[in-house]
Amino acid sequence: MTTADELVRAGIRPVKRRVEVDLLSRRGVVGVDIGEKITGGRRTGQVGIVVYVRRKHSAVRPADLVPAEIEGIATDVVDDDVVLHRALLDAEFPPARGAERHRQVLGGISMGPWRTVLLSPPEAPRPGEYAIVGTLGALVTDRTGNGQVMGLTTFHAACVDDAWSVGDEMVHPSRVDSGASPRDTVGSLCRAALSGSVDAAAVLLTPGRVYHPSIVDIGAVTGPAAAVRGTVVRKRGRTTGLTTGRITSVDATVLLDYRDGLGVRVLRDQIRIEAVGGVLGDYGDSGSAVVDPDNRVVGLYVAGNPSGTVAFAGPIGKVLDQLDVDLITD
Repeated sequence: MTTADELVRAGIRPVKRRVEVDLLSRRGVVGVDIGEKITGGRRTGQVGIVVYVRRKHSAVRPADLVPAEIEGIATDVVDDDVVLHRALLDAEFPPARGAERHRQVLGGISMGPWRTVLLSPPEAPRPGEYAIVGTLGALVTDRTGNGQVMGLTTFHAACVDDAWSVGDEMVHPSRVDSGASPRDTVGSLCRAALSGSVDAAAVLLTPGRVYHPSIVDIGAVTGPAAAVRGTVVRKRGRTTGLTTGRITSVDATVLLDYRDGLGVRVLRDQIRIEAVGGVLGDYGDSGSAVVDPDNRVVGLYVAGNPSGTVAFAGPIGKVLDQLDVDLITD
């Protein structure tokens, strides 16, 4: 049933789409969304266009000012950043709660490329070769029915930079988590997408690897579903383990710096999720499957704010279509 609030958002949506490119071009802006305006820390009940900025400044160039109203729609400027949530070996990231070794390939486990990448500040704490880690979110299969089984994760966790290629070896646990022997090979990169609303990759499992279509601490995957505002969701990631959040928007457009030769990219129609108590995610959780109370996957965790209290996920329907795969269910 369509609520009055949803009707208001539907009316705002075309305006937000028309102006978001202009808003994103302003200095410090990292995202544009639809949400409730908050004044003095209190919700006003007024739905409008929300603009996320890295840091509010007292002195802003006129060209970078966000107008108080756009086409009759109120705006709200929120001080927050959006960053990719993969992690690097030797970087100062929090200890992992979900990096244990599993005999079976499951969702919610540590995974990363065998190859390392050369990074230097500000992409890394110091110049050197770095291993990357993300999360294998769920298991998928090719839509042609050829029986291939793949692990689903994000582009920026599996492909990393512009030097990736089909066949790149993936290991579980990741090298960040001491996956450093031939027995740790879980598969090879076979598909990837970084466009529009999708940051995703699929890893073809090594023949003979035992797998199960479930997510650690969550259970069997029951299928895909569209994200719905207000839904309480869970995710199980390599770094923060099992956490809970609530979907607050399905209209987020975020600006993300992929660096590593890939540059700044815009992802549209992202699912915004706020933590329900504590932290929702952190560096290393990219690739986690976001599931609803019925264990249906609604999104693929991509990024979050620096404090880990807000996460952004790509809508699972678009992820599956881009990779031409389907979720494997139990």
